Amino acid sequence: MRRWLKQTLAFLLALVMPLALMSPAGAEVFKSDQPVRLKDIAFVQGAIDNQLTGLGLVVGLNGTGDTQQTGFTERVLRNLVINTGVYVAEERIRAKNVAVVTVTAKLPPFLKPGQKIDVTVASIGDAKSLTNGVLVQTPLMGPDGKTYAVAEGALSTGGFEVSANGSSVSKNQSLVARIPNGGIVQRDVPVTMIDANGFLHLNLNEPDFVTASRVAAAIQKSYLGTATAIDAATIRVYVTSQYRDNLVNLVARLEQVTVLPDLVAKVVIEERTGTVILGSNVRIGPVAITHGGLLLKVDTQTTVSQPNALSAGATTVVTNSTVSAEEQKAKSVVLDAGTTLGQLVRALNALGTTPRELISIVQNIKAAGALNAQLEII
Repeated sequence: MRRWLKQTLAFLLALVMPLALMSPAGAEVFKSDQPVRLKDIAFVQGAIDNQLTGLGLVVGLNGTGDTQQTGFTERVLRNLVINTGVYVAEERIRAKNVAVVTVTAKLPPFLKPGQKIDVTVASIGDAKSLTNGVLVQTPLMGPDGKTYAVAEGALSTGGFEVSANGSSVSKNQSLVARIPNGGIVQRDVPVTMIDANGFLHLNLNEPDFVTASRVAAAIQKSYLGTATAIDAATIRVYVTSQYRDNLVNLVARLEQVTVLPDLVAKVVIEERTGTVILGSNVRIGPVAITHGGLLLKVDTQTTVSQPNALSAGATTVVTNSTVSAEEQKAKSVVLDAGTTLGQLVRALNALGTTPRELISIVQNIKAAGALNAQLEII
């Protein structure tokens, strides 16, 4: 009896489990719209990257540096030598192993003197390659003219260029290089996260009124402070006395708040590569699509007529053209109002469309007023 009862329960469970997985409660696990952390869609106002630039010299190039036609490489090299205490006349400088470059870097917030950052080096003259070059110590300055870091070190180009007797072989870009950890921070950038009224501001990476409103409501619900959405990009949070002297803890907790961002319905088309990207909120109005093509082929055949030997005839060229037309059978599909992204893709695939034809169909749907989304062509 017990054995029969166990078998019956196992049979019933085998029937119930698939139904449970197919039920709406089980489908919640597979929802496409999932909340994201606030740190992934927003940042604290004032805590931003700072761009640094500088003008430097790359030495150690094997004859691939700037030529005299640039007009400024010799002057920069002469100034560098003079700063070391050695006087050299400009007309006596003939350096083929030197190139003038721009040095750029991003200084993240909160970095302190002594920490290292990556730098990017790019040639501004007529150098052939920066491979195996070494950057001489270069000050990196901010928009205010102050030096915030210095950079030097061996360049990593990730490519090469070899030429001989008019032939050349190259791989990747050899006029742009990087120096990992090549910059040393000399001055930190002060970051002020709270204004005079005791407010902390959060800025969204993608401004949106709906998302900003949801962020403010989520912060209010988490009891981290009074939050107000000022505009589509800014949320103002009042810092209470509990967190006034512990901003790190407050920001850390704010970054963990989860929010469901609202996305704009958009279709992006890149005609150069035939790429079409459709957002998840794209909806199609009632429209009928008919797809077909006319194949027109023109064949040309050329024949040469040779005269007999020892005759007075001339060689003649005869051209025959054949024109044929073949019209493909049209394929039609009807899309109802509120058609989703998946239904649209399946419908277009059923037509057997190519990427180019897909682009034309999407543009025509927009022209017909049935595409409820922004169309962006890049």
